Amino acid sequence: MAAKVSNMADLKSKFADAGNKLIVIDFYATWCGPCKQIAPKIEELAAEYQDVVFLKVDVDENEDIAMEYDISSMPTFVFVKNSEKVEQFSGANFDKLKATVLAKRS
Repeated sequence: MAAKVSNMADLKSKFADAGNKLIVIDFYATWCGPCKQIAPKIEELAAEYQDVVFLKVDVDENEDIAMEYDISSMPTFVFVKNSEKVEQFSGANFDKLKATVLAKRS
């Protein structure tokens, strides 16, 4: 299951807990239609790929995190490994999301 991030300190803690695992951050908004459409698919990926950490950041509740990652549209997916951003893209494109998870997780 994708874990909701409550603030910047929580995000940093989740980074530390992940170690060298791939982290996928879903930047979303509650009012965003495409975000709602892809949310169940993210949960499917989280269940399928236990070696990947899936996080959710509500941009309206966490503007500081959204600014830190230069988020301007939702959904945006940020891929982090060893606390470094390795990929980022916007849009509810499940095929691209899954392909990027597969490419970056090893």
